[in-house]
Amino acid sequence: MTATAVTAALALGASAPASADAAAPGDARPGAESAGDRLFPYLGNGGYDVESYDVSFDYRPASTTMRSAVRISASATQELSAFSLDSAGQTVHTVAVDGLPARFAVRGEKLLITPRYPIRKRARFRVDIRFTTDRAARIPSPASPGSPSNLDAWYNKDDGFALFGQPDRAHMFFPMNDYPADKARATFRVTVPNGLQVAANGTLRSRTASAGRTTYVYGTRDPIPTQVVQVAVGHFRRIRQTGPHGLPLNSHVTTGSYDRAKPFVDLVPSQIAWVEREIGAAYPYEAYGVLGVKGGYAAAFESAGLSTFSAEAGLTKPEETPTMVHELVHQYFGDAVSEKSWDDMWISEGHATYYTLRYKDMLGLEPYAEAVRRAYVYDEDNRGITGPPGRLKDPLDVLGSTNAPGFLMLHGLRLKVGDAAFRAIERTFFERYRHKAASTQDFIDVADEVSGRDLAPYIRSWIYGDKTPPMPAAS
Repeated sequence: MTATAVTAALALGASAPASADAAAPGDARPGAESAGDRLFPYLGNGGYDVESYDVSFDYRPASTTMRSAVRISASATQELSAFSLDSAGQTVHTVAVDGLPARFAVRGEKLLITPRYPIRKRARFRVDIRFTTDRAARIPSPASPGSPSNLDAWYNKDDGFALFGQPDRAHMFFPMNDYPADKARATFRVTVPNGLQVAANGTLRSRTASAGRTTYVYGTRDPIPTQVVQVAVGHFRRIRQTGPHGLPLNSHVTTGSYDRAKPFVDLVPSQIAWVEREIGAAYPYEAYGVLGVKGGYAAAFESAGLSTFSAEAGLTKPEETPTMVHELVHQYFGDAVSEKSWDDMWISEGHATYYTLRYKDMLGLEPYAEAVRRAYVYDEDNRGITGPPGRLKDPLDVLGSTNAPGFLMLHGLRLKVGDAAFRAIERTFFERYRHKAASTQDFIDVADEVSGRDLAPYIRSWIYGDKTPPMPAAS
């Protein structure tokens, strides 16, 4: 955005905030600087729940730095004398809480904030931060110090950029509470030179041109996890479709790949209809689409409401169409139903893999029985190295070592309880935790309730067992 727009967006009030007592609460204390996660103990913050992020980026092609701002709306879960946010690769200029300048400091990947007045428990409060972000920053994950990641967070292009924050780098984009259980609505205000386009989570709310630059505003209706935020700038062609039940579909494909990618984008409505039938529930967000970016990109990515692919590698080859379904299923499991902790990542990857392999079988690309055999051999070969999916040894294995065992557990569960009961478990679990966070125990509780059986030993053997359980069979 322009300097004037940044200033206007972050104008500070002068009166005492409604969230402050006239006298400081006697039991006010700093919020925790961690969500207490076993795999990623440096992620997340305590003492509050975020309700929304309103982020502004001012993109200029000649520079990798961007003037930026974020307004965070949150509610306190305790009396707060101070609190923290996850933040990396940014230069923070000013912080205000409820319109009043606040003291702040940066320590490691934490932005520590002390408001002028303590914040009452259950009070809603607002945090305004002006900062500069550098898209050239490459900050390795603390989960693997000393070894540079093979996945960038910022994917810079000659005409823009795209994001990939999973699992623990999203706070390189803007200060946030970077933990899957604390989902929030997101608004993105991105200003670019005329001729470039912007795609982001949610739907396009407005587009305003002035003095050779255009500001795009996207927003989400529903809360999303921070790990799946997406903002992309580039030369895109927009593809509009209509999905089941009148669902708006808005896809964006880099112009150079449009002709080859369009037939694959045309599959999206039928893919949504197939997934809805399989899970037994309507697509969970207000809109959907796919984003095909130019050049290399990390991998297919389940950014909420806008699954992201390398246009050339992911949207132009028939053998990649099941991956489109994989990311679509993540909209249900992983995005709408997020993990309560990173030890619950199988909920996301196991479900996406299960339905993808059923889809591949339907297309005749791979017999389902062969997929089961292949996944079983993989788990037998790797579980002793990686650990079970619910107790992984290496944090960064969450993106690859939870797929096969999660899939096999779901496959065996269907054999155990039968098709009708399995579908009822899946539908009930999804509907109960849609737009919330769920744990492995939550899934067990639903499975037991719906089936009328004690399925905990079976499910736990696949999620927590040191050895691969026996090949699933009907019982």
